[in-house]
Amino acid sequence: MINYRRLDHVHIVVPAERLEEARAFYEDIMGLALKDRPDDALGDKGYWFTLCDIELHIGIEPAMPPSIRHFAVEVADVKGAREYLEKHGVKTKNQSVIPGRNRFSFVDPFGNRIELLEFL
Repeated sequence: MINYRRLDHVHIVVPAERLEEARAFYEDIMGLALKDRPDDALGDKGYWFTLCDIELHIGIEPAMPPSIRHFAVEVADVKGAREYLEKHGVKTKNQSVIPGRNRFSFVDPFGNRIELLEFL
């Protein structure tokens, strides 16, 4: 049996030529705090952000086809979060109903799908 303690990080990818655009999107639009990243030890380019009590890691990789893979984050006000993103030009999408939750998803400018949800 594995005794899990907590989720440590989520890693997403962006094309190399759009890495700085990704940093700006996640810092400026998503409002995440940039953290120090040990670039020398990792040997590749990327950024780390604080996301709730975990880290969001952004690395580089060629573009991939659309998929249902995603990560989900609970927010305090899902309606307000959706309005905020749409105000900043982010297209959102309704998700199927799961009892006890309000939720939607969006795809970041780099093809990564993200779900935001609020428990009722």
